[in-house]
Amino acid sequence: MPRNCRPPCPSLAPVLLAALLGGAAQAAEIVGGREAQPHSRPYMASLQLASGSHFCGGTLVHPRFVLTAAHCLNNVNPQRVRVVLGAHRLLTAEPTQQRVGVSRLLENSYDPQEKLNDVLLLQLDQPATLNTHVAVAQLPQQAQPLPHGTQCLAMGWGRLGTLEPPPQVLQELNVTVVTFLCWPQNVCTYVPRRSAGICSGDSGGPLICDGILQGMDSFVIRGCATGQYPDFFARVSLYVDWINSVLSSVGGEDSP
Repeated sequence: MPRNCRPPCPSLAPVLLAALLGGAAQAAEIVGGREAQPHSRPYMASLQLASGSHFCGGTLVHPRFVLTAAHCLNNVNPQRVRVVLGAHRLLTAEPTQQRVGVSRLLENSYDPQEKLNDVLLLQLDQPATLNTHVAVAQLPQQAQPLPHGTQCLAMGWGRLGTLEPPPQVLQELNVTVVTFLCWPQNVCTYVPRRSAGICSGDSGGPLICDGILQGMDSFVIRGCATGQYPDFFARVSLYVDWINSVLSSVGGEDSP
């Protein structure tokens, strides 16, 4: 059993576990997707370095907090990170955009070796202004099940293919929840009958199912959009109690 595992824990055979981890890569360019309707995903965040380069996605879950993947800021100085909200075209100074800094990182026993607890809350240095272009995502219930076959939406500004440039605008992709090869601490998705999915470069982006934030891009197996393996997302429902405890710690004045 992987160390630091919080129930439910994976029970993969050692050979399969080694094969999966050996071929895993951090996730998430959207391959085979489409342009999102501009500003239709108001909870979507872009994590950028001070230079303005996008490196990960995130989800606004409170005016002062963005939820992302822990590996996104592993060994990254948070003082160099800017969070951009209300964006569609990252390279355009859209009037809808809000740019804020990060004052604190809060993780939950992240284990990069076993890819466990790949969740991170970024506390913003000032609250976001909520409006039609910037809004918080709805969280699931703690331990809420997500059945095989559930239809979801993945999204991000990552590259359109391994050798392709980043997109000009936010991309999204319809995906299906699957259970084959999946671990209990993850939500896994698959796009049948074509090569499409998440890939390296845009981790931390949201997986939205029936309007609820159910996952965050975490990793892929043996390459991007191969059509052989599912994509892996951190299962947000396992961390809702922890998330709410952090959100409540800032007091009620900034609550959505």
